[in-house]
Amino acid sequence: MAQITSLYVYKVLSQATPGVETGDLMGKLGLSKEGPIDPTRMVSSSEYYNFFAALVDRDPGGLLLPLKIGASMRSDEYGAFGLAWKSAPTLRGSFKRAERYGHVLGSAETYSLEETAEGFLFNLEKAGDGCPGMLLSNEASMAAVNTISREVSSSNFVPLAICFKHAPRGDIRVYEAHFGCPVHFETGRDAVLASKESIESPNKLGDETIARFFDQHLEQQLNSLKSDIDLQQQVRHAVVKVLSEGVPRLSRIASELKMGARTLQRRLSEQGYSFQNVVDMAQRDLAQRLLRETDYSLAEVAFLTGFAEQSGFTRAFKRWAGQTPRSYRLSYRRC
Repeated sequence: MAQITSLYVYKVLSQATPGVETGDLMGKLGLSKEGPIDPTRMVSSSEYYNFFAALVDRDPGGLLLPLKIGASMRSDEYGAFGLAWKSAPTLRGSFKRAERYGHVLGSAETYSLEETAEGFLFNLEKAGDGCPGMLLSNEASMAAVNTISREVSSSNFVPLAICFKHAPRGDIRVYEAHFGCPVHFETGRDAVLASKESIESPNKLGDETIARFFDQHLEQQLNSLKSDIDLQQQVRHAVVKVLSEGVPRLSRIASELKMGARTLQRRLSEQGYSFQNVVDMAQRDLAQRLLRETDYSLAEVAFLTGFAEQSGFTRAFKRWAGQTPRSYRLSYRRC
């Protein structure tokens, strides 16, 4: 099951408007309003998203709440991950550590750094079905990246742009006033766009020796999580290889991984996945990559991702990304 650090729950709680009832929502997560706060304690991503959405619905300042949460984050609160971020020699080093060690904060989030003609995109991919709570969480995550980048960098860090996959929940000027830069919606990605100069600027407390110390600690944490992450990824990769032949049966993928079908089903279930969940993620990831990186027709992309008809592919893609494949292809490069 995809998980997220309970630190985020307490950050959401801390920024809620005083007087808003939260005790029942915390109880559903098995957490106490009084803490203690432990970044290594996880909650399921689906429960966290439900909590976030329910609180925003109750809070009269719901539009600003995710941005306030991100702005309240400090690198020290992330434990070893935050200290590795802070002690990296440059902001590029901070971003690369997030790319490498982001899963210590939960298996739901994956970060990547991508160089483009406009600058560097620090991308967030989050496991989930695009529910309202997930979109709120994405806004908070991008605000947090912006905040802790400003905190650690010796330069006056200001993004070139912020990108979101989803449509704005309100006046775009509210978002732009918060981030201090253009904010683009329905772009096909969740990302911070930074200039090369800003990510190469030294961090205030950058120290390669200290950064290596925390890297070693994070490697140990990552290795303890690796077996669970690897199984889901192995299944996804095995599925991608054969999607052009149609959606594979569980028995075929189990055979590829040299285990019985029941064993594979049980191990996935223990992690909160079904085989169909993983197939769905594999189809989504491959479709998005083909739309971004190739000029294949939509019919060809549908075929390569295991769909017999383009209409079925279009319906599934709208469920995954909230827009049509054609719109995704046209819009993802806005940043």
